[in-house]
Amino acid sequence: MTAYALAHLHPRPPLHDDVFIYMERIQATLAPFGGRFLVHGTDPEVMEGPVKGSYVLIEFPDMDRARAWYESDAYQAILPMRTDNMEGTAVLLHGVPDGYDAAATATFIRAAQTA
Repeated sequence: MTAYALAHLHPRPPLHDDVFIYMERIQATLAPFGGRFLVHGTDPEVMEGPVKGSYVLIEFPDMDRARAWYESDAYQAILPMRTDNMEGTAVLLHGVPDGYDAAATATFIRAAQTA
């Protein structure tokens, strides 16, 4: 099942040169794990609530490869270039299967709450 790496970053201009080096090198770390950018460097169209910072969304074929990418020597070698110079949060997320039904999930959660 597809998995995602999602980062909510808070860049502070001017960006340190290490951030640019990180950006130049990250693509090569994704390729061996089937990772690809879905969102990177775009301004969000805010529909609800306050938004500060920027978002990055990377798709992987599955959670094992997403985790293997994050833990890889290649990615760990460049990660401090970002984390030392930019605040933010990064998470790995499981995708939903084909045919996912939010109503069925609501029914399951509702039943679990009343049990």
